[in-house]
Amino acid sequence: MNKISLIIKNFAPSWFASVMGTGIVAITSFFYSRHWAWLQDLSVALLVFNLLLFGVLLVPWLLRIVCYPGESVRNLREPVTGQFYATMPIACLVLAADLLIIGVQHLDTGLVVHLAKGFWVTGVVLALVLAVATPLLNFVNREVKLEQVNPAWFMPPVSLIVIPVPGARLISYWPDGWQQLLLVFNYVSWSGGFFLFLFLEAICLYRFFCRPPLPGPLAPTAWINLGPIGVGTIALFNLGAASAPFWGGQVLPMISLLALLLWGFGFWWLICALVLTIYYIRQGSLPFSLAWWAFTFPLGAYTAATYLIASYIKLPAIDLYGFICYLLLLAIWSVVMVRTVLGLIKMEFF
Repeated sequence: MNKISLIIKNFAPSWFASVMGTGIVAITSFFYSRHWAWLQDLSVALLVFNLLLFGVLLVPWLLRIVCYPGESVRNLREPVTGQFYATMPIACLVLAADLLIIGVQHLDTGLVVHLAKGFWVTGVVLALVLAVATPLLNFVNREVKLEQVNPAWFMPPVSLIVIPVPGARLISYWPDGWQQLLLVFNYVSWSGGFFLFLFLEAICLYRFFCRPPLPGPLAPTAWINLGPIGVGTIALFNLGAASAPFWGGQVLPMISLLALLLWGFGFWWLICALVLTIYYIRQGSLPFSLAWWAFTFPLGAYTAATYLIASYIKLPAIDLYGFICYLLLLAIWSVVMVRTVLGLIKMEFF
């Protein structure tokens, strides 16, 4: 088997986590450019890089499905690997958000909106399919063991929660007769993903308490808990702003209070994730793998949520806390990106 065929056959579905992580670093860089102006240039560079990265990854992802359908279906049925198929629709939705937040500042608005709509619709269709198919496959798979349960199981629910992040911003760009229906759809998507996350969170915590710790290669997935918390908070703010023209200005304060409560849970989990990571580092059981990208998007989503919370309640202490989270995110993303490039050169992932 030649090198290209080997890459295609063994192309992991989790590769799109790199697009998710890079996309959220672009957004948070744009947000915190009010502290360091040069971060706005970084956000634009990361947006362009992320679009190119998505295009490069899409080719082997599609070729694997066409050329090795048996391998693709087998991975989808697997209780751990199957969860990472959701990274592809989430990547589409993150790119839509990148375009709507950063792209509109530098490119033609019409072009940006058309691109964002394309990514959003693609992400919505795939997210809905996988958010239904992945849990159902676990329902009928009687060989799933509790030890296989880990926070990667949150990925399909997260894909639903991410839908309103760009979706709410797109509401005003759809035909008038569609807008309220699409707004309701975004609420339905958020609620479906969030409550599924809560149920799976209970199962994951039970697994943490009653079974041995996660194996080292899966340790970074502990950070995925921050993903639905951070994304859920961002989505609520966006939904509140999009709802005001239809249901009145009183919607935003109520939803913002709910967002604050959800964001507060992330403070507790960030401490847990940091402590768990230190534990694995001290044990020498944290080998590098693509799972390290799980450090980036969840932390980035929580960081962006912290920025929105600080902007809403006007507390400098929370703004400083968010900026510290951003610096941690930027450092982690840099390490993971460099290590991924080195791994590609050495063909470690195929």
